[in-house]
Amino acid sequence: MEKHLQAKGLFDTWAYRAYSLTVLTSTHCNLGCAYCFQNIERDPTGGSRPRRIGYARLSSTTITSALDFAGRRMAEAQLEQLTVTLMGGEPLLNPEGCRELLSRASAYGLRSATMISNCALLTKPQARALADVGLDLVQVTLDGDRDDHDRIRVRRSDSGGTFDTIVRNIAAAMRTTSIRFIIRVNVSHHNHAGMPLLLDRLSDALDASRCTLYFALVGDVGIGYSNGLLASTDAAEEFTRWYRRALDLGFEIPRPRAYVPCQSCSFEDGRYGAVVSADGSLSSCWDTAGKPGWEVGSLDNGYLPPEETKDRWVSCDELNDYGGDPSVFRSFRDRVDAWILDQLTAAGQL
Repeated sequence: MEKHLQAKGLFDTWAYRAYSLTVLTSTHCNLGCAYCFQNIERDPTGGSRPRRIGYARLSSTTITSALDFAGRRMAEAQLEQLTVTLMGGEPLLNPEGCRELLSRASAYGLRSATMISNCALLTKPQARALADVGLDLVQVTLDGDRDDHDRIRVRRSDSGGTFDTIVRNIAAAMRTTSIRFIIRVNVSHHNHAGMPLLLDRLSDALDASRCTLYFALVGDVGIGYSNGLLASTDAAEEFTRWYRRALDLGFEIPRPRAYVPCQSCSFEDGRYGAVVSADGSLSSCWDTAGKPGWEVGSLDNGYLPPEETKDRWVSCDELNDYGGDPSVFRSFRDRVDAWILDQLTAAGQL
C-alpha cells in the first residue's frame, strides 16, 4: 500500500501557499448529538440536550483581532493568501458573524472559504449571502439513512429529526449557488445497515457531481458514547461496497493521501494556521476549541510558551479520533484506501 501511494506521488509534499484560519462563530449548537466532542456532560433526563462547552459568540471586535493576528502571521511566513474555515457549535447560529468575517477576509487575500455546518439552518437566502462573500465549500454530516439519522441527529429544542430539512437545504443551495458539498456519513452499529438506501436517496435529491461523499467511523469521543462497530474485515468490505455504489451514482469520493501535517496543530508556534474560538482564545486543534483549560494562547497576546502548552497541545491525528486500537483502525483504513486507490487508478483519475 505504501509503495503504491508513493509511486502515485501521494507522499509528495509542497510548501504552504495560504495561511489557514479556523474560527468558531458560535459555540452553541441547535442539535444534540450524543457523540459530539464538544459535549461536557450527558443530558441528565436522557434527552437531546447534553451540556456543552461554554457559550461564546463571535463579535466584530474579535473578527478584527483574528484578521490582524492572521495578517501578522502571514507576513512572518511570507504568505499572501488566506483560507478560512467557519466552525461552531453551529456557525449559522451567528450568520452575521460568518458573513462579516468572510467579507473582511477578502482584504487579506481570501483564497477559499469552507463551513462545517449541520445545514439545518442553511436556507436559500443564507446560502446566497455566504456565497456572495466567498463561501465555496460546505461540509455536512449525515448519520445514515433517514430513519437512523433522525434517531441520532436530533434537534435540541424538540428532539425532532433533521434529515429531510438538511437534504432539502443542500438541494436548494445547489440550485441557487455554486457551493460544493462534502457529505460526511458517520458510521456506527446504529446505522450501517441503511447505507445503500441512503446513497440512492441522496442521488435522487442532489447533484452528485457537486458532492464528495465519504464514510467515517464514529470515534468513542462523546461522554459515555461507544461505537460497537469494530474496524474489522467485514466493516472494511462494507465500506468498499458503499464507495463502489457512490461512484456508480456519480459522487466523488476522497482520494487516499499520506499523512499531511495539519497547518494548525502540527506547528506549536502557529506559524501556518490557527484555531480561534468565538471569545478570541487560541486552541491547537478543533477538538479542544472552546474547552476551558485547553487554551494555548489568545489573539491579543499570542501563543503561550511551549512549556505551558505541552500538555494542552492536541493533534488532530485521526487514529486518536477513533478511540480504539490504533493498529486495528490502521489496518481497516489501509484496506479501504487500497480499494479506493485501485478504483481511481482504473478510472484514470490518478
